[in-house]
Amino acid sequence: MKTLTNSTLDSDVRKTVYSILFTISFTHLLNDMIQSVIPAIYPLIKSNFHLSFTQIGMITFTFQLTASLLQPFVGYYTDRTPRPYSLAIGMAFTLFGLILLSTANGFIPILIAVSLIGMGSSVFHPESSRVAHLASGGKKGLAQSIFQLGGNAGSAIGPLLAALIVVPYGQLNIIWFALAAILAIIVLLQIGKWYKEHLYLKSVKSDKTTISTPVFSKKRILTALGILLVLIFSKYFYMASMTSYFTFYLIEKFHLSVQQSQLYLFAFLASVAAGTMIGGPLGDRFGRKYIIWISILGAAPFTLLLPFANLFWTGILAVLIGVIISSAFSAILVYATDLVPDKVGMIAGLFFGFAFGMGGVGSALLGWLADHTSINYVFKICAFLPLIGIITGFLPNVESQRKRS
Repeated sequence: MKTLTNSTLDSDVRKTVYSILFTISFTHLLNDMIQSVIPAIYPLIKSNFHLSFTQIGMITFTFQLTASLLQPFVGYYTDRTPRPYSLAIGMAFTLFGLILLSTANGFIPILIAVSLIGMGSSVFHPESSRVAHLASGGKKGLAQSIFQLGGNAGSAIGPLLAALIVVPYGQLNIIWFALAAILAIIVLLQIGKWYKEHLYLKSVKSDKTTISTPVFSKKRILTALGILLVLIFSKYFYMASMTSYFTFYLIEKFHLSVQQSQLYLFAFLASVAAGTMIGGPLGDRFGRKYIIWISILGAAPFTLLLPFANLFWTGILAVLIGVIISSAFSAILVYATDLVPDKVGMIAGLFFGFAFGMGGVGSALLGWLADHTSINYVFKICAFLPLIGIITGFLPNVESQRKRS
């Protein structure tokens, strides 16, 4: 057993464990790849089961609701009582959901299947964020970006694999993604072992962070968290329009096939992965507030142009929007944990949960709106959402306050 001297503790706190960061990022890739199969097969199940856009929105809403509501509670509980092997248990729920989704024969079984996958996600994100935090060695923005890169890469790969495996050959072939869930369970058992052996870093990091973290009043912290949640709302409502309805938009406006539209969705989601990797290190270097501001508000000119572009420029604009708007989340999450440093799990759960929740509510509302107007009208309305990013100016500057303290 390791002897915990002061020098050993200090060395462990400062050490960035890249092997763990990239391993947890890989499991994030597998987790989000599996999740992204759900919207990727929407055109298939809409046709097979004669679903309306409202029902498509309800599927996303059910998935995102189960993925979001539990996350803050999971994070709050594991802040007090860490459960290193809960990551593997959560992935087991995802595995059962995949098996059910591949054999679902109607709308209700589909809802049950996606809710199981959502429950797995609600355990995975707050606990895996804590693992990334423990392994960061103080490079929190970089660590969160590496972690998020895996998730966004998985979200990009999922629709592409669905287009190759599921769309041509049918719903039953979703079962192939169960292999990814089994692999993730095996890897997460090893992550759980490392996590259990390094739980002592949690208290050490908390003590060291509390000394150097700027002290804001409770009212100011709550106001800042509220602003961040509004920014999450604007980002993920817009993201819901892209992830759930971009393929339908391309099929309706440009008469693309399902597989062709999935390639455009893949390009958008790949750009999201790239933007996520950029945002964290830039936040570490230049200040997270500025990256948040540029990321949300900076996407507005391109979102406003998208509904009026031809097919070529639609592809270009989608990639630019993905890179810019995705760079915010790592910065937002690390900014929030800087505000409340002793509750990493709860904050991660709150923000991941709220992000998923907004994505679910957004998909449901936008599906209803599409049924009553048109997909093109939905994209014209959503184009204004990034303008909400202007409220970033009201956030306190954490880095400046830290230097003064």
